[in-house]
Amino acid sequence: MADGLFSNRKPLTKDDIKRLKESLPKKVEIGVEGTKVTEHDEEPSDVAPILESHSGEISVPLSAEEIRSFQVYASMLKEKNKVMNLTAVDDDEGIAMKHFIDSLTLCPYIREEEAQKKGMLTFVDVGTGAGFPGLPVKISCPELSVTLMDSLEKRLKFLDEVITALDLKNCSTVHSRAEDAGRNKKFREKYDIVTARAVAKLSVLAEYCLPLVKVGGVFLAMKAHSEEEEAEGSKAIALLGGTVEKTDTFKLPGTDMERTIIVVRKIRPTPARFPRKAGTPSKTPIV
Repeated sequence: MADGLFSNRKPLTKDDIKRLKESLPKKVEIGVEGTKVTEHDEEPSDVAPILESHSGEISVPLSAEEIRSFQVYASMLKEKNKVMNLTAVDDDEGIAMKHFIDSLTLCPYIREEEAQKKGMLTFVDVGTGAGFPGLPVKISCPELSVTLMDSLEKRLKFLDEVITALDLKNCSTVHSRAEDAGRNKKFREKYDIVTARAVAKLSVLAEYCLPLVKVGGVFLAMKAHSEEEEAEGSKAIALLGGTVEKTDTFKLPGTDMERTIIVVRKIRPTPARFPRKAGTPSKTPIV
């Protein structure tokens, strides 16, 4: 991954972490009238030490304010997960590593795109679910214009509450299936960066995502294992107007969890017949 892209941020000291923890809300309550932060005896989510320990190892050091935002986000996620199935991973360590740190591995690639282009870049997270990787990326890269796209409106309502609680600017949600968005002029080929963190095969993800990418932009595919999938997905990527620029495989710091980021550059427009109607890409992948 890119080095030195975040060198202007000073690492947090132990005193910084102590002051940060003392300033955090004890609990975040989510109700029908919106989100409010209240003081309770219950301990808040404590993802701060893990984020501080490992964010620098992925070249994404975080400020005290950014860690505070992650702490509030984690508290809201755990509270909402009690009444709605947002994630199977709801312990502090799992949220910090498998959701936050994993999502933040995209940031060096985003910084590379920012270094090459002028102005605010547009970014869409397809099938965002509980907000991963889009919301962590927005917290660490506030200069991005971020869209969180999902087919389930209930999830998006929760994300709207998080966006409001964290006062995130240029961050919005879109209720749509990827196939429908890819055929909609409002979204088709409108984004500089498109990503998806999903279990679907690369050929399927490419059909979901590449129609949304501007020519010259990138699709950042987040996968666990990809060597075989990349070979299988090469036809789909080429047909949809893309080319694989590079593939990076690494382990999340302090774990045995292997991750791969595939950078697919959009080099020509996607043919008008793609994406196919909703449900078709997953049932009949391009091979």
